[in-house]
Parts: sequence; C-alpha cells; structure tokens
Amino acid sequence: MNDLIFITGNQSKADYLAKWLGMPIPHQKVELEELQSLDLHAVTEDKARRAYAAVQKPVLVEDVALTFHALGRLPGTLIKWFLEELGVEGLCKILQGFDDRSATASIVYGLFDGETFRTFEAHVPGKVALEPQSFDEDNGWKNNLSWNAVFIPDGSTKTYAAMSDEELEPFSHRAKAIAKLREYLESIK
Repeated sequence: MNDLIFITGNQSKADYLAKWLGMPIPHQKVELEELQSLDLHAVTEDKARRAYAAVQKPVLVEDVALTFHALGRLPGTLIKWFLEELGVEGLCKILQGFDDRSATASIVYGLFDGETFRTFEAHVPGKVALEPQSFDEDNGWKNNLSWNAVFIPDGSTKTYAAMSDEELEPFSHRAKAIAKLREYLESIK
C-alpha cells in the first residue's frame, strides 16, 4: 500500500508510528469533524471514511480512549475534552472519593482504502496515578499536556510519560497495535 497516508497533524505521533512500524508513512493534517461517541470503533471508522473522502487515497487514522472503571465508560473516547477542561491534575482528582482507580488505555488504528475498513487495536489495563508524573518536557506528546502523565499500566510503578521509550515498549497500547498493523502491512507487500 505505497500511497497510504497517516492522517495526523501531530508530528510526535507520526514519528512514534514510523519508529515502531519500522518504516515511515507520509502523514498529513486534515481538519475533520469528529464523531462524538463512546464507541472507539465507531469514532475510528467514521474518521477513516471522512479522511479518505478528503484525500482520495488509502488512509490510516487512530483514536484513543482512557476509561476510568469507576466512571463506567467515561472519559473513554472523550478523554481529549476531559483533559482540556480538567488538565492532568484534574484527571487524577476526578477519582478522589472512589476506591477504584483502575483504568484501561485503548487505541484503534483504522486503515481504509476506499473499500475495506480494517482495525488494529490494543487495550492495556492499569490505574490512574494520584498525581501526574512525567520526566522530560522535551519528550513530545509524553508530557504533562497528555493523559500519558496519569496512566500507570499494570506491572509498572510509572506513568507512560515517566518512562523512557525502552521502558514503555512492553506496556504501550500504541506499540502493541502498531505491531499488528506492521504484520498486516508486511503480509500485503
């Protein structure tokens, strides 16, 4: 799929994808109206179809969710809006008064070639930190402007944002989904 375009305006996401995929994929920012739903698959498929309509080439899109189990399906796919309104400190504080701080980080990459929609996803269980943790402001999207500063995957004592790339790899929902995408792309060469 030589003409595949990753739809993102976030250079860090494009760099991360290329690193873990082992190959660069051109990326392009496309302003898309985004479906508001707690269904991660529905959001991703809608985004892929809208992106394809805009660029008329095979597209790869991604969407994420961070679900706090004490809050049912919230924030889920609405995490961006929760983060914008509450900040990372507020994400930690929202669970004050709850015994359950468990959470699941989820990602779905959607590939749409104009005919077939395919998904590559991963879900990582963990918990919400009592306070944000990060280690390096120059570390792209893994800083305090991201929910990565509040999510601690099971098996770790650090948030995603406080981990180096080497520490992050075995815990990363993104890396797990990209491995599935890589396997598919290699199978169609």
